[in-house]
Amino acid sequence: MLTRLSFLSLPPLACALLACAAPAVAQPPAATPEAIAAGNPDETLVEELVVRGRLPGPAWWRVVDADTTVWVLGVPSLAPRRMQWDRAVFERRLQGANVVILPFVNVRAKVGGSIGTAFNLLRVRAGGPFEAKLDPGTRARFVAVRTRLGQDAKHYSTSNPLAAGVQLAIDYRDKSGLTNMDPAKLVRLLAQQRRVKVVEKSYDLGGQLGAMIRTPPSVGRACFDEVLAQAEAGPSVTLAAARAWAEGDVAGALQNERTYERCLASVAGGRAYDERTKADESAAIAGALKAPGHAIVLVPLRPLLAQGGVLDRLRSQGLTVKTPGEE
Repeated sequence: MLTRLSFLSLPPLACALLACAAPAVAQPPAATPEAIAAGNPDETLVEELVVRGRLPGPAWWRVVDADTTVWVLGVPSLAPRRMQWDRAVFERRLQGANVVILPFVNVRAKVGGSIGTAFNLLRVRAGGPFEAKLDPGTRARFVAVRTRLGQDAKHYSTSNPLAAGVQLAIDYRDKSGLTNMDPAKLVRLLAQQRRVKVVEKSYDLGGQLGAMIRTPPSVGRACFDEVLAQAEAGPSVTLAAARAWAEGDVAGALQNERTYERCLASVAGGRAYDERTKADESAAIAGALKAPGHAIVLVPLRPLLAQGGVLDRLRSQGLTVKTPGEE
């Protein structure tokens, strides 16, 4: 039976980095914020792709050949629940589309068939409360944040700093009304109403939650510290980026807070998972070009526009990519 792990119902990239990627990925020599940022595969953008949209609503990119147009909507990795945006252009392109491909961000685990997964989850959740292991200054900051979030010390019952950071990120985002599911959830509903085929992809966690346990404590602690700082600062940066996205302001949308996603790129398996999702999304777009007509694909914005990202890969394959400024 496939089921979601509630403990890992966090931003999709984060979840998979923690648990489902291959082992044997080298760790950074030092877990400083600077080292974390340097190790992030999406840090550098392809500047000529970062173009403001000309039409109302969010910006669109196109991948085209002689008889097919794949409309690519870059979506926020984190946004307010039930975010409002002008859907006129989207609804027009949805009409007659061959397929709608949603972001490849779902992660699941065959918990019923994997004793190892359940055992590793228990190991991660043991040894708390986490705040007992913090220095007095950090403990005071953490207690203030978790109290504001309505959580007690037992809620963070782990000795693993990365696990504590994961749980804190979940709680902060839930309390702030932020989600990684919108606007994809709305797009799925609208496509189903129009009887347009919807394609999604899930990645199986299997029994590899041990990747979290194998992450060096220094890396886990750096991630926890970044999440704590983000929770202290509040959601204003994310809300501003979401408004920019809805207005087609691509550069503004890319200013979304990324401390948590950056640091998780450094955990065991992070690069392998990143490579896999970008390769799969690129292949899905190339595959959609094989059917005459048009299709719609949603891809998280920064992986879409980064060097080595989805559009960069498609251009390197000789495919024609057009920016929002060319509409």
